[in-house]
Amino acid sequence: MSYINNVRMFVRVYELGSMSAAARDMNVSPAVASSRIGELEKHLGIRLYNRTTRSIQPTEQGSIFYPGALKILEAMDEAEAAVHEVTNTPRGSIYVSAPLGVGRRLIAPLIPAFHEAYPEVHVRLRLSDRTLDITGEGLDLAFILGQLPNSEMRLKNIADCRRVLCASPSYLAARGTPETGQDLLKQKHACLLLQFPGSSESRWTMTTENGAQSFDVTGPYASDDGDVLVNWALDHRGIVNAPLFDVVDHLIAGRLVAVCQQTPPVDVHLASLFPHKRYQDPKIRLFLEFIGERLKAYLDERSELLALSLKDRS
Repeated sequence: MSYINNVRMFVRVYELGSMSAAARDMNVSPAVASSRIGELEKHLGIRLYNRTTRSIQPTEQGSIFYPGALKILEAMDEAEAAVHEVTNTPRGSIYVSAPLGVGRRLIAPLIPAFHEAYPEVHVRLRLSDRTLDITGEGLDLAFILGQLPNSEMRLKNIADCRRVLCASPSYLAARGTPETGQDLLKQKHACLLLQFPGSSESRWTMTTENGAQSFDVTGPYASDDGDVLVNWALDHRGIVNAPLFDVVDHLIAGRLVAVCQQTPPVDVHLASLFPHKRYQDPKIRLFLEFIGERLKAYLDERSELLALSLKDRS
């Protein structure tokens, strides 16, 4: 297996662009990572990387070797997956990405239970709100929250997630309570914007009597982290457009109040995106089924809890 381990290290260095990052990703020291690359280069009789004290770049031969190395690992993974499916002992690593809020609140809490059920499967979770290149960054699957993209990859919808516009009682007492999307503009509300390269959060899409309508909203505060926006809303800085699961506890406690209920935000989809061939791997299927069932149940439970809380107040 030493040759395969060396190839895996080469691939992770290539994908992450850093020897130290690849070493951390594979739970070895940088010295071991460097040694594995050196062994592979010696075996092949070529230099795969040009190294300096500050950077590591693939050579021409390294760039040529990378696609073949991927095929080697995919063939090995598929062969191992077929054996493990027969023996019912799935094992190996799964590389997963998720948006920050989804990862922190929904995915990460479920991973220990999955590992307890399948101790030979190790989940490597990366959190980022930016759009990731699943194949180029060596991911097996990505959770997404938003409108479903047109993609050649396989898409598995998990649940429709309700969004809610909300603000603190103090903010609303000072600025007024908007009932519709148009009120946001007329009353010049401070809208807290989730912004990062490629985002469209300066346009909030809401359900009106004429169907879905987008409103160009503005505000003095913007961040690429949804948790920051919720904290600003709690600090009376404006109105946040958040997934219900991010703010449901604050709504129940009265720290935040739902607004624009005549034209609520459109639901967004929580889904998983992955290459078609990865679904042939039993550990990927097990992970998606395990996470998907629990996520849907959790989201339904949180919605019901909020409905009961609002009913008790009425």
